[in-house]
Amino acid sequence: MMHATEVLGAEAYDAKGVFVGRVKEMFIEPADQPNRVARLLLGRGKYGALVVRHEQVASVAPGTLRLNVDERKLEAYQPNDAWLAVGKDLLDQQIIDTSGRKVVRVNDLDLAEHRTNGTVELRVTQVDVGLPGAVRRLLQGVVSPSLIRSIQAKLPPRTIGWEFVNLIEPDPMRRVKLRITHQKLEKLHPADLADIVEELSPAERTAILDSIDEETAAGALAEMDDRVQAQVVEKLHPEKAADILEEMAPDEAADILADLPLERTQQLLKEMPREEAQEVRELLRFEPNSAGGLMTTEMVMVGEDATRAEVVTWIRQNEVNRDQLDTVFLIDQEARLSGAVPVARLWLAEDQERLYELRLEPLLSVRTDSEDGEVFELFDKYNLRSLAVVDGESHPIGMITVDDVITRLRARA
Repeated sequence: MMHATEVLGAEAYDAKGVFVGRVKEMFIEPADQPNRVARLLLGRGKYGALVVRHEQVASVAPGTLRLNVDERKLEAYQPNDAWLAVGKDLLDQQIIDTSGRKVVRVNDLDLAEHRTNGTVELRVTQVDVGLPGAVRRLLQGVVSPSLIRSIQAKLPPRTIGWEFVNLIEPDPMRRVKLRITHQKLEKLHPADLADIVEELSPAERTAILDSIDEETAAGALAEMDDRVQAQVVEKLHPEKAADILEEMAPDEAADILADLPLERTQQLLKEMPREEAQEVRELLRFEPNSAGGLMTTEMVMVGEDATRAEVVTWIRQNEVNRDQLDTVFLIDQEARLSGAVPVARLWLAEDQERLYELRLEPLLSVRTDSEDGEVFELFDKYNLRSLAVVDGESHPIGMITVDDVITRLRARA
């Protein structure tokens, strides 16, 4: 096992034993082999710089690099944005540990040696984020490599497998060129991803949300602190921000837009599809501390005479937010609220049972102008998971879910 800090600064000798320079940098080509050191940069002072390809390396030891070719076979250095520089882009930089779900700083890289046909290939296996890597950095060039290794052997290791690493790259153009995927981030729970993003700088937050799909970004944004939400949306490109807001529940999008300057809010609403923008505009009319300010317009409503089989078929055939599918609300022939049926009752009922036979008692609802304190009392008294919001004629226009109540109460704590 080698370490990046043991290779950087190493003296390089060609196949004839002639000194050709010192290793100034190592490059990975993510588009080709995501963990292989594809090239090494040799500095030669006033004589310029040369590049060693991975197949030209004969052996590597701490402080020493030997080649299997003559110096004349080496290429002159030409910068390439598609290369990931170990020293510049990784050491001391922040990365995301997708396994530990946190942001860490890179102290060193562990490199494995793969020997084939007289060559040695270096591959990144782990990222050192602990004390051993920090000690190596501190003592490099001060004491011998063997002494450094004996000291670090006594220290507790703290590493992350390279496969669990996601890079934070604030420069959008460079991120595209590196082709660094963020599939690992998209597999994280939105709350975990939100915690990670909140630890980053504004530029890094924008980079992460720019690089993942809108649905994942929407889930993470919904879990962030209100202050951070507004900062993130203000920094994003209007088109990207609008795409993310479109994926959010209308009430969540409205809460974020309510904290933005009016000009920015109007700009983002214009970027959103007309139907989604209209839903959000309607919610922005309500006072934040009212039932209208708490509700979402996404709800499932069916006629009270519908059968269980008809409702299940309808739900399966339509785009329904399954994460919020907790209650089916009933309306009578005048489209007035007439009941609420928990999904658990729906699934356990017989196919031909009518929905009005499954509804809860008593029938509960609040008006849009009801104070949030009244809403909290109803949820507490009746152990509700959702509550219908109605207009002046008892027509349901939205619902409040228990997670909205908890979020509001936590904000006040």
